[in-house]
Amino acid sequence: MIGNPRDPRQMERMMRQLGMTTEEVPGVEEVIVRTSDKEHVFQRPEVTILSVQGVKTYQIVGTPQVRARSAGASGAATPAGAAPPARAGPPEEDIALVMEQAGVPREEALEALFVAHGAPAEAILSLLARRGKG
Repeated sequence: MIGNPRDPRQMERMMRQLGMTTEEVPGVEEVIVRTSDKEHVFQRPEVTILSVQGVKTYQIVGTPQVRARSAGASGAATPAGAAPPARAGPPEEDIALVMEQAGVPREEALEALFVAHGAPAEAILSLLARRGKG
């Protein structure tokens, strides 16, 4: 049986077993996420890097200040004939990782990622904990 997935030591041990590592990025002053028409600016956020089988995922924790982009910036960022923006949701790599590591179908992996706010490690641990109880 898995136990409490919220126990930090147990979570860290399980993550190591699954080939996952986390690393905090110290001293981050600002993170900007730019879309075609907005900027999400995080001042002094907590940034963590999750590495899973060579793929790095950056987690940003903080409250963004959302502002419109200037006309010049958005025009330069999207050339004519560019591909449409990617659909919202977890990256395919995260979905595949959760499916593989937890041994669940795509729909279950997506639901677990949604509940875990996009955190693959938490999604995997919750699925494994659920399986241990059943």
